[in-house]
Amino acid sequence: MEQKNVDTRARIVDLLIDKVAEDPFPSIPMMALLEELLEPDEVPAYAAVLMQKISETTYPSVSMLARLASLAGADE
Repeated sequence: MEQKNVDTRARIVDLLIDKVAEDPFPSIPMMALLEELLEPDEVPAYAAVLMQKISETTYPSVSMLARLASLAGADE
């Protein structure tokens, strides 16, 4: 049963990372949920998505910048 929960969590994380990547303006609640579910080994993938989104815009969201900054120490 525990393995099934881990698989479900991982699938949800993958889905949400894809949604954040695809959505030009991902919702704060969606990103908050994703961040709650992230395991340390998943942080770099999420951070890469945020970095890509930030690099693609002239005026990046301060909220997104703050989220990225908060992840900086999470993958150590």
